[in-house]
Amino acid sequence: MNKEDKNSHLVEVCRVWGPAEAEVIKSFLESNNISCIFRGQVVQSIHPFSMDGLGEIRIFVAKKDLDLAKKLIESK
Repeated sequence: MNKEDKNSHLVEVCRVWGPAEAEVIKSFLESNNISCIFRGQVVQSIHPFSMDGLGEIRIFVAKKDLDLAKKLIESK
């Protein structure tokens, strides 16, 4: 975890196994003024399954928000 995205100043804050959980975390972070983006191997709307990591969704936040985002996610 916490792997830095080479293309920007974003860092991975967590990984989840489905779009519903990702949306809940996104909403929770945004309600605390932390923007985030998702990145995954498979577009869930086309292939709604999780197998061998294909359904995994990685959630990234700005490096400056990482500590707060971790604390918020761990407290939920």
